[in-house]
Amino acid sequence: MSRRLVPRVLREEPQYRLLFGSQVLSVLGDRVTSVALPFAVLSVGGGVRDVALTSTAQFLPFVVLAVPAGVWADRWERKRILISSDVVRLVTQTLAAVLLLTGTAEVVHLVVLAAAFGAADAFFAPAFSGLLPTTVDPGNLQPANALRGLTFSLANVAGPVLAGVLIGYAGGPGSALGFDAATFLVSVLLLVPLRPSVVEEAAAEDERAAPASFRSSLREGWREVRSRTWVLGYLGGFSVYHAMVLPAIFVIGPVLMQDHYDGARSWALVTALFGIGNIVGDVLLLLWRPNYALRVGALMLVGSSCQAAIIGSHLPVWGIGLLELLTGVCVTGMFTLWETSLGEHIPSGSLSRVSSYDYLSSTGMIPLGNVVVGALAALLGIYPALVVMTVVGIGAALVVVSIPSVRHLPRRPLTGSSA
Repeated sequence: MSRRLVPRVLREEPQYRLLFGSQVLSVLGDRVTSVALPFAVLSVGGGVRDVALTSTAQFLPFVVLAVPAGVWADRWERKRILISSDVVRLVTQTLAAVLLLTGTAEVVHLVVLAAAFGAADAFFAPAFSGLLPTTVDPGNLQPANALRGLTFSLANVAGPVLAGVLIGYAGGPGSALGFDAATFLVSVLLLVPLRPSVVEEAAAEDERAAPASFRSSLREGWREVRSRTWVLGYLGGFSVYHAMVLPAIFVIGPVLMQDHYDGARSWALVTALFGIGNIVGDVLLLLWRPNYALRVGALMLVGSSCQAAIIGSHLPVWGIGLLELLTGVCVTGMFTLWETSLGEHIPSGSLSRVSSYDYLSSTGMIPLGNVVVGALAALLGIYPALVVMTVVGIGAALVVVSIPSVRHLPRRPLTGSSA
């Protein structure tokens, strides 16, 4: 019975077990750090500006390095990039923990270490996206992505709780960052014996035999993107979603909860129900394999883009939370099906470069969106701004749905084939 509770992809794919195992604790540690880092800055005498500076220092290298890191991930052995990234983050988090626990940390130390962490993270993300499909048989790619999404969803719930325990009862922010450092050590130990499939090995051999210049590799990566209307369409839809819809969650939602509901307790309920929706969506895609993944993902993008309208709906907090649960299913579903489609249709030797544009069009748009939406709310007021955000977000999602290659792209079991 206990064996049946283990997802099939973990039972059947020993290399994926290593990759998955390396990430379970690491993702949890990162969620702990996201809570602990602001308190670490405040604990050494920093203020709001210092917290913002530290956050920017961690985020900015990702934006700057995402596309170049994708090129290098397609040129070099991806496993080595993952290990190197984990080692750098192990060192940065260990140093930060030691400085905090010994009372010698200053804001400038945390800013520099956050920047180094962000740079290593920028290299890790596209390399991971390129490596994952080489650890599973083609039929297990969607469950592998869904299970990875499930770890993020569970960590989003457990991470803040664990961070609170570590900060409040186990030595403060330094202990939380120390926990994160330990997760990277575990990740390295599990990645070392990892042996990707012959697809990854053959791509590395081809690269060594005929190395292309960095500029040529960069052009080839962009060519892989622009030659596929479904990729361009999704990147455009994600850009609008992250710039015009997510600020309803990151910026406006907490403000409305503070002004019109029960403050942090109401917002905690909404975000918890959204997290439960994420978990439901991940489990659903462990069991269901839609014949047209991108079509379903695009429809889920439409559902995800309703979040601004939900936040501004004037419903009771439970009503908002239950609707956010549904959007939680949609959000995790659209990302899982998108990443699965990339793995099925993008050649292995280009997958990291294409994924880097995905990270740039999503993560890179968040700070811009926060600025634009903040200005929009100041100009029009919060509720009219939410209406504009909803119209733009849903409109862009419907454009993605209307693209023929999005609606009709079939499932392709073989990686390395072009679409």
